[in-house]
Amino acid sequence: MNMKAIALTLWDVLRHPEPKPKKRRVPTNTKPRPIQVKYDALVETMKDSYGFRIRKWRSSMSGCAWELKDKKGNVTRLLESPYPKGPMSCAIFLHEVGHHAIGFHTYKPRCLEEYKAWEWSINAMIANDIRVTDNVLKRRDNSLRYALAKALRRGLKTVPAELEQYLAGIPSHLKRAS
Repeated sequence: MNMKAIALTLWDVLRHPEPKPKKRRVPTNTKPRPIQVKYDALVETMKDSYGFRIRKWRSSMSGCAWELKDKKGNVTRLLESPYPKGPMSCAIFLHEVGHHAIGFHTYKPRCLEEYKAWEWSINAMIANDIRVTDNVLKRRDNSLRYALAKALRRGLKTVPAELEQYLAGIPSHLKRAS
C-alpha cells in the first residue's frame, strides 16, 4: 500500500488538483474547404518565392517580419502572423510577406514602408483572387493612421504624399509637426 497516497490532506488535493482532460474537437468534415486549400497553397508559394521561414503562427491578428544577418553575411528571413483562414488573417500574413517582398529599409520613413507593405498585401490578395473585405481595408487604414501618428510623435517633419490621406483622425497637436 502506498503511504503517500493515504497521507494526502484536503490542502494537498486543492493545491495540486488532477489535470482536467482536454476536450477533443471532432471535425465534422475532414475535407478542407476550397478556400482553405487556396490559402494553404498561397502560404507555400509565398515561402518559396520570398525565402522566409515561419517562426510562429500567432493566434492573435498581429504579425511581425524581420531579417537576421550572421557574421558571414548570411540572411535569415523570419515571419510571425496568423495562419490565413479568412480575408483578415490572409491580409495580415501578406502584409508581413510584403515587408520581405519590398525589402527592409527600402522606403523611408518607416511609416511609408508600412504603407508600401499594405499596398503590396492588397495587390497580392487581388492577384490571388482573395476577397478584399471592408474590414481588411479598415484594418489597413487604422494601421496606417497608427504608424503615421507614431512617426509624428517621434518627430517626423514631412509627411509622405501617400500618407497625407491618413492625417484625418490623428490628434491635431501631432499634425503641427508636419
